[in-house]
Amino acid sequence: MSPSHRHVSPDSCPAIREVLNRVGDKWSVLIVGLLADGSKRFSELRRTIEGISQRMLTLTLKGLERDGLVTRTVYPTIPPRVEYQLTKLGRTLRKPIQALAKWAQENREEIQKARNRYDAGHSANF
Repeated sequence: MSPSHRHVSPDSCPAIREVLNRVGDKWSVLIVGLLADGSKRFSELRRTIEGISQRMLTLTLKGLERDGLVTRTVYPTIPPRVEYQLTKLGRTLRKPIQALAKWAQENREEIQKARNRYDAGHSANF
């Protein structure tokens, strides 16, 4: 069997789903993209990511840190300065995320046209 046709074992599905849930959620993707340029303070991330609440940013950063994708560094200043940066593992996500963002940008008009066609054909069902 060729490598491109490998069977995904049922045992690996929960593990794959768990990883994809983390790296595929919209906030994680945005945070990884922003940290690709270098370390950022919590307040910088919060200002930059439109629509994210402080709680959601905190939860997402903790999840990324738990998964080994982001490190959190606290500097002993008053008030404490906290910075986040991608780990070596986190930096490996840059290319796939950039490729996905490029794909989305290149195909957004076609996707919108498809949505419009679908909605027009299914508007009586809503």
